[in-house]
Amino acid sequence: MVAVVAALGGWIAWESFASSVRMARANILYPEDVEVVGIGPWILADLESEALRDASLDGGLPLDDPELARRLARAFDIHPWVREVVAVKLRHPAGATVEIRCREPVAMVAVPGGLLPVDAEGILLPSDDFTPEIAARYPKITGISSGPRGAVGVPWGDPLVEEAAAIASVIGPEWERLDLVACRPTTLADGQHVWELVGDDELVIRFGSAPGHEQPGEPTAALKVARLRALAEGAKPAGSVDLTTPAPSEPPTIPAP
Repeated sequence: MVAVVAALGGWIAWESFASSVRMARANILYPEDVEVVGIGPWILADLESEALRDASLDGGLPLDDPELARRLARAFDIHPWVREVVAVKLRHPAGATVEIRCREPVAMVAVPGGLLPVDAEGILLPSDDFTPEIAARYPKITGISSGPRGAVGVPWGDPLVEEAAAIASVIGPEWERLDLVACRPTTLADGQHVWELVGDDELVIRFGSAPGHEQPGEPTAALKVARLRALAEGAKPAGSVDLTTPAPSEPPTIPAP
């Protein structure tokens, strides 16, 4: 009888211990419990692990921490690939879903020694996510004398890079369809600069001003891209093409007041 009572007591103690362990695990958030939604397919790195590690959140985190959602949001917000943290949702047993929007590469800036990726706003992106073959698929921005003024995830710091990135963004797929290889600034006689798109076979397309910087009477970026699309759908152009003057079928634009 004593043995039975002892065994029963041991079983109760073990069940109590096991139950407390299960309850503790259900209340502790580990990296494997975090689901991240919205990671761009162009990102090769383990964004989730990097964000949690860099914020020192890769250990067990109490689910009842009132600051947990904010700490998770901050961890992903400071990652250079993340443009915006949309939402953080916690659940029990321990689990979390982090929804993000990522920055998307639109061009590569040619610098001594290689290429550096930027998004449509001229923000420097992590270069480790690009092989030379992948980097070569993006529009190349040449003629930039400056280097990045900060770390990845912050603006390059040069208006020329911002303008070129905006051009690459609006051109989109027409870049590849026209076999373009570079976007470069060129200086006019009055000291102003305009942008040229360079293709193979000595094709040079005068794009003119960057989007939002058009001169009076200059077609908008949307009209220029429409003409590029028409060029891509027709016979491949050769020589020089000027997009800064209206096409015969286009009405002249009215300067903004």
